[in-house]
Amino acid sequence: MSYNMVIAGAGGIAQAVGLLLSEWSNVPIRIFIGNRRLEKAEMVAKWIGEGTTDPLVAQAFCLSDRGLTKEMEEIFEQGDVLLDCLPGSLAPKMAGYAKKYGLHYVNLTEYVAETNEIMALAKNAETGFVLQSGLAPGYIDILAHYLYQEFCRKYHVDKVDKLQFKVGALTDHAVAPHYYGFTWSPVGVATEYMKDAEAVRDFKKVPLKSLSERARIIIDGRTYEEDLTSGGAADLPDALAGKVRHLDYKTLRYPGHYAWVQQQIEGLANGDKAIGTLQEKMETEIPHMEQDQIVLYAAVEGKDSHDVLRRSEVSKLIRPQKVGKHRLRAIQATTAAPMVQAAFMLLESDRKGVVLQSQIDPKPFLNGSFIAAVYGEIP
Repeated sequence: MSYNMVIAGAGGIAQAVGLLLSEWSNVPIRIFIGNRRLEKAEMVAKWIGEGTTDPLVAQAFCLSDRGLTKEMEEIFEQGDVLLDCLPGSLAPKMAGYAKKYGLHYVNLTEYVAETNEIMALAKNAETGFVLQSGLAPGYIDILAHYLYQEFCRKYHVDKVDKLQFKVGALTDHAVAPHYYGFTWSPVGVATEYMKDAEAVRDFKKVPLKSLSERARIIIDGRTYEEDLTSGGAADLPDALAGKVRHLDYKTLRYPGHYAWVQQQIEGLANGDKAIGTLQEKMETEIPHMEQDQIVLYAAVEGKDSHDVLRRSEVSKLIRPQKVGKHRLRAIQATTAAPMVQAAFMLLESDRKGVVLQSQIDPKPFLNGSFIAAVYGEIP
């Protein structure tokens, strides 16, 4: 048995996906790397090949933004899975290719409108479409859902008071006035700050304005600020409405960052133009940094069958790690691992149509070989 894996994109996450596939797959694979700039795809293909313990040649191709080419058609016809590492605005287009050529499809985007478009497109597909499969949305939602299920099983209840889950992609150090450094896409950061979040309040799904519920939290003895941001809750507000009184996803930052962001967005209207303006303002003052860490936290709280208030928590701090001959940043490894795990889940099952985070059996997924190597196992 062997698989042909088509990776769309040639950025940092695409690099990590290719390296994890090359280094950790227990079956033979062939990798195709596509990007609109062929030379960038060739650079990533070479980087992956140079980083593997056993020699592997990834094939680069031009992923034209002007429509299908003969080369694209030939590669899609050979492919088993399309792993979409492109910007979220292009996700429906890539999903359309996957459906047309009968590939499984996995993406990362937190964009809500594009996710809804793909859900409609893939409703009756003959292959599986795992959406929002990275870190947040992605791993953190499956972890939160697992905690909810385990809490209900252990304490013999079917409803809980709170389900809270949070992630921060942070630098090791932070300086005034912004207390931040870019470790991933600036447009992604600006988008999650400006678009509305989805949450559950009093058992009902509701939209909430991002950056509207700031608070401090101590995780493993270290103080952070948390606030609502868009996209990270995935489909849990739909899946758990009526079962959880209070559910939300929040992004973790160092104290002081959100106050600075609030100053930057004063006077900006909502919309894509405002997102671009905020991105420009942030990139003027905030540096891009290589040294990073991922902080994540999830908790469930409620009363057990004897009316005793209980709380279960999980926290993790993940740092850069070496894979093969290369060192991956924490954001690369933690985003790529769930994506690759989702791809193998589809290849090894008969899942068809859209697969959302709440529809994934959490324990075997969280303890899958790719995820466990990055995040550690869940007991």
